[in-house]
Amino acid sequence: MGDAVEMNELHEVEPSAGGPGGLLAGPQPGRPRPALVPLPRQAGVEHLRPADLDLIVPAYNEERRIGPTLEAICRQITDSPYHVRIIVVDNGSVDATADAVDRVTSLDVPVQVIGCKARGKGAAVRAGVAHAVAPYVGYVDADQSTPPDALVTGMAILTSGWDAVIGSRRVLGARYVEPQPVVRRIGSRVFNMAASTLVGRISDTQCGMKLFRTEAVRDVFAAANLSGFAFDVEVLARATAAGLRIMELPVEWSDSAGSTLRPVRDGINAFTELYRVHRLLRSSR
Repeated sequence: MGDAVEMNELHEVEPSAGGPGGLLAGPQPGRPRPALVPLPRQAGVEHLRPADLDLIVPAYNEERRIGPTLEAICRQITDSPYHVRIIVVDNGSVDATADAVDRVTSLDVPVQVIGCKARGKGAAVRAGVAHAVAPYVGYVDADQSTPPDALVTGMAILTSGWDAVIGSRRVLGARYVEPQPVVRRIGSRVFNMAASTLVGRISDTQCGMKLFRTEAVRDVFAAANLSGFAFDVEVLARATAAGLRIMELPVEWSDSAGSTLRPVRDGINAFTELYRVHRLLRSSR
């Protein structure tokens, strides 16, 4: 998919007028904030120009995939009009994830590694957002399931006045590079149907690329509680309830060969977390 995307391929998500109110009330009392542990790691070239986008890459035991992912992102954005800083959040890895970042020497983009003691993708992303200073912030998975060119297209849309641009595998123009296994496809459909009661017309909550206007979502992320599979659902539900303007961007999706998804066990956990999102949003009214 190239940088130019026909607007009729994009899916504008209307804010839900009847959604839960009062969702930006801040962190729940007694809930610990993600622990930020700066690590003495720095790769790439420092730039004097401030970043337009702080791009978060949460990573847990990603020593094999993080290097190629960073190189692919950097190749794509080096010739773009946007200056990007990459923030790799090492989420308690027990392998050489941080060292793998150091070994990537072909970068012309600033890359920083920070640590997050609290486990889970949600905790890692919240830590990255708390660390962000650029006017736009986003996150992508470490496995390159979403092609890096979607970042440039997404930023072009975001800077035209949107609050959020999220990758989607289910809007017009999106496609799977390789078909998903039947069990995973069915589970994903059922999960999205269940999530629709929280996020309205958003067709895909789980695609790994999401971009935001930083000031529009600081309170959203600060109020978020979940760190597991339904973390994205909670963030999008709170963003929708806050009236943020969200656009779904069609992407070409590739399932990663190194995926650790366990359909049965993770499926049960996912629906359990969806129930928790319902309870959290009701209590925030």
